[in-house]
Amino acid sequence: MGQLAFIKMFLLVSIPTDINDNRRHVHVFRKGRRHLTSVAKIWIEANGSKCIEIAYSELSTKENAMLLSAIDTHWEYINMQITKTFKGEKTKIKDLGK
Repeated sequence: MGQLAFIKMFLLVSIPTDINDNRRHVHVFRKGRRHLTSVAKIWIEANGSKCIEIAYSELSTKENAMLLSAIDTHWEYINMQITKTFKGEKTKIKDLGK
């Protein structure tokens, strides 16, 4: 699993087996939870172009808006980290919530 970034109380993750999915996306987990379960899945592209959409979410409207804005702002970094995950390379986690 490639840990990509922290955004406030959330951790964005890319899963190597997702390479076969039709669209690139990130899974969102709450930081500091002992049992990690995804609380959202956010598409970050469609047909190779930037297209940020919520696939599913258990989060509030405010939390979703904050995540979408941060992903939009840092899209190139996140997309590059996903590429590294798919290549089996080590990712560098970055705090994007500042």
